[in-house]
Amino acid sequence: MRGRAGAGWRGAAQVLLLAGVLAGCGGSDDEGAGPAASATASGQPSAPSTASPAASGGRIGAAGSACRLPVTFEVARGWKAKAIAAPKPSGSPADEFAEELRNELVDGLLRQGPVTAVCEIDAKPAGNIGFLRVWKGERGDADARGVLQGFVTAEEGARHATYRTFTSGGLTGARVDYDVWSELLEESKKECALAVVTADGPVVVHLGGMDDEEHEEMLPAFELAQRTLRTA
Repeated sequence: MRGRAGAGWRGAAQVLLLAGVLAGCGGSDDEGAGPAASATASGQPSAPSTASPAASGGRIGAAGSACRLPVTFEVARGWKAKAIAAPKPSGSPADEFAEELRNELVDGLLRQGPVTAVCEIDAKPAGNIGFLRVWKGERGDADARGVLQGFVTAEEGARHATYRTFTSGGLTGARVDYDVWSELLEESKKECALAVVTADGPVVVHLGGMDDEEHEEMLPAFELAQRTLRTA
């Protein structure tokens, strides 16, 4: 990760905002109206990363890996994966209010639209600030594009969403590139996500970072995950 003069205050602010929070790309063109922020599709999709392809650090998703998922994919070398589990209630009546407050907070942090966070792959050990996060939904009739639209709609400040289809390892999914506008920081940053539907429910893989430079540096890791995505 390269040093960026003048960005320190923004980085510090975002670290505080993102601490403990689940923050927040090809395929055939399939541009559609992004469901968030005036439902526009005027934003252009990000071109594939010009950086060198990410070296694989192993595959996750199968039994015995850091995260058991309905899909498997390769993670970039140096990135650290761990499962996400919602805290269990204490069951004490005296803690009823605290439990209710915590449940609301957990729901806000661990759930986005139709999916719930189940795994996060941290880029910090590899030198970047950001995560690949995996989200899973319940079985249903929604297709990958619909799941992804619901995911983006639920992200505050999301705009300029551009959707495309992709195929990988026999799976056909949807991918979105979009911007997220921060009212507090008065700036936007790029994000991207993909979705596939499996027999165990839909899966979303999302790339988030502190700013556009971090996003571009981490994009090869996202592309590695997309390229190696398989059904578990």
